[in-house]
Amino acid sequence: MSGSAGFPQDGARPFTTASGLRRGYEKAAVDSFLAHAREAFETDAVGLLTAAEIRRTAFPVVKGGYRIAQVDAALGRIEDAFAHRERERALAAEGAAAWVEDTRALAQEVLDRLSRPPGHRFRRAGRLHYGYRVDEVDLVADKLARYLETGESLTVEQVRTVAFRLQRGGYREDQVDAVLDAMVEVLLAVG
Repeated sequence: MSGSAGFPQDGARPFTTASGLRRGYEKAAVDSFLAHAREAFETDAVGLLTAAEIRRTAFPVVKGGYRIAQVDAALGRIEDAFAHRERERALAAEGAAAWVEDTRALAQEVLDRLSRPPGHRFRRAGRLHYGYRVDEVDLVADKLARYLETGESLTVEQVRTVAFRLQRGGYREDQVDAVLDAMVEVLLAVG
């Protein structure tokens, strides 16, 4: 994977195909997104695509698709490149003090959410609906809070790849995902 900003080189087969019974990301959807992302990056068009939009990108999972881990790793590198460019633009336009203040405010918002008591950090899915396992989310929330409070070691990749099992009445996925996204933004901003 050696193109600019983590993009596959033109004409190269970007990823290997999932084999056997394994499923992967639909090739046409991935290829289309990568073409759009490459164009946005190379033309340096403001607002055409953002790091946050890359982070929220999802592809259909099908038999014979691209290997998920390979695509996810490439998306992480591409998101990093866009985030770096966005940070440089913001620093040039607003100055370092405004950038730091915006990042500090987002970090405080995340910390305020994570400082709630375990079991009460996020709204719950209904009793008959599934959400993320409360105990697993609370363990991750504690680690994120320690990073924000004390600077305990934490990487963007650890946050990007966190996964939770489901349980009836668990934490609402959309709320947990929003906090994880905000945490990635904080880590990219200070990284």
